[in-house]
Amino acid sequence: MPTRSFLSDRSRSRAAASALVGSENVARLTYGAPVLPRNVKIIDQVRAEALRRGIPAADVERWLELARPSAFLTQGGDGPAVGAIRGPLMLPADAQDPEYPLIATIDCAALPADVTDLPLPSDGQLLLFGWPEESGWGEVRYVPAGVAVEEREQYPPGFPPDDEECAEVYTEIGQGDLHLTVDISLPYVKTIPGPPWSPPLPGDPPFEELTEVWKEVLDKAPDGPFSPGGWTSPLLLGGYGTECNGFNPAWLAASDQDGSVRGVDGPPDHGDWVVLAEFHGGRQGGASIHWVIQRADLKERRFDQASVLVYWNP
Repeated sequence: MPTRSFLSDRSRSRAAASALVGSENVARLTYGAPVLPRNVKIIDQVRAEALRRGIPAADVERWLELARPSAFLTQGGDGPAVGAIRGPLMLPADAQDPEYPLIATIDCAALPADVTDLPLPSDGQLLLFGWPEESGWGEVRYVPAGVAVEEREQYPPGFPPDDEECAEVYTEIGQGDLHLTVDISLPYVKTIPGPPWSPPLPGDPPFEELTEVWKEVLDKAPDGPFSPGGWTSPLLLGGYGTECNGFNPAWLAASDQDGSVRGVDGPPDHGDWVVLAEFHGGRQGGASIHWVIQRADLKERRFDQASVLVYWNP
């Protein structure tokens, strides 16, 4: 069975994505984030607010050097469509049925090459599964381009749509295309020394104060993850993510593997855990799903090695 597209016009979407990161995005900021007026403005706002609060300029610049490119995907954006929330579940005939519902499908070919600093596939479909509840879990799957697929049942046996609680979740996570905003990301949580929490990042700037500055700027960004302007079902690709119960999700995944955190009491080659994706569903009270993987596993397409964290805040 041929691959079924969840986009109305994939070729037009890819062209729009290329235009989005055209001549204006050829150069890169010192901070590694795409050179787009939106992102330059955000960096300027962070710097100005941090200096206004009396944080030393040298610490501010070391902090900004940690900025990473990321992709912010929403159903309400006006950028090119690069994926979809829920949508049809398309898998190869010999693939096992997933245990958890499909949250999002990402068309890797529609993503600009440098929209994150992760070694994402250049084509094919990235499928993110999970459940935004306290007992939720999930997985990541990848379907390479050109592989024959067939449509599967949308609702796994453990999550029937006629169940009252499941129906509520499905209703709050509405289906629809995901539109790209080329974004930037800074560390979102302050450093808390000692396992199983976060080790310091390079330079060890005053994280607590700068994190508060970053959160304030994010809250006010009209097209950011926490904008009150009507953005729905935001999905983040790459970057640092936001938080999982107050902690960095990548470091939580690392500490879950053997009880230690690289750089604190674990071996120096513990692994380079990164946030692959983060989903903030429409659940009342707040819920987020974090798909976390080691960079080497991502590069080698070992998606079965990903860890999935769910933070449910009722």
